[in-house]
Amino acid sequence: MFYIGTSGYSYDDWVGRFYPEKTAKTDFFALYQRQFNCVELNFTHYTLPAPGTTAALARKAPEGFKFAVKSFQDMTIGRSQDAELYRRYAFGIAPLIEQGKLACVLLQFPNQFVLSRDHVNHLAFIRGQWPDLPLAAEFRHRSWVDDERTFDFLRDQRIAYCCVDEPRMQDLVPPVTAVTAPLAYVRFHGRNSEKWYRAEHAWERYNYLYSEAELREWVEPVRQLQAEAAEVLIFFNNHYSGSAAQNALEFAELLGA
Repeated sequence: MFYIGTSGYSYDDWVGRFYPEKTAKTDFFALYQRQFNCVELNFTHYTLPAPGTTAALARKAPEGFKFAVKSFQDMTIGRSQDAELYRRYAFGIAPLIEQGKLACVLLQFPNQFVLSRDHVNHLAFIRGQWPDLPLAAEFRHRSWVDDERTFDFLRDQRIAYCCVDEPRMQDLVPPVTAVTAPLAYVRFHGRNSEKWYRAEHAWERYNYLYSEAELREWVEPVRQLQAEAAEVLIFFNNHYSGSAAQNALEFAELLGA
């Protein structure tokens, strides 16, 4: 089954582009879920989730709607191995699990997280903290995909490899697809190579609208993922000016989803 959505949904610059003019922020999620069957939550990357917050989101979502949640940044950027931190995070997302609406926890690693024995051990540590949670790992440095043992390790740990579309730059991850867990995960970041490392503001990096031809490049690879995985999660992160929502709808149509 395909789950297609965007990375975040609460963007003021989507009003007038995806959300109707004068839409109140409190109505964003209700309008979002009319178009998509999943969302990737960003706020859990910057602050530990509170169970009251995730319970409220779960209640507002219809049956069959799924949430992917980013892990807290101290776990991936900071590489913390404080077991209490992982316990508190799991407690915060428990309502999503209890209501059957958690799709996955995304481990989003920075470019500096290169393939090394210490970093492999850190991934194994995270799995040890959350032995039963569905996990996906997104790497930003291509050293991980240049070594086939990465995929064997992910399969052994039951961690989904996060396939990415991003600028074609020397150190970044190329558009490799692989299934290493019961679910498959795909993220579209845009191809704004000019601003990827030189953005004055964070949103500039994701200021990109995919063409139909660029989206079509992913149709067959994603269908192959579907043939091997029970669920395929697809998120567009090119959020500036509503491009993510537009491209997610276009890609869903191309897939016939």
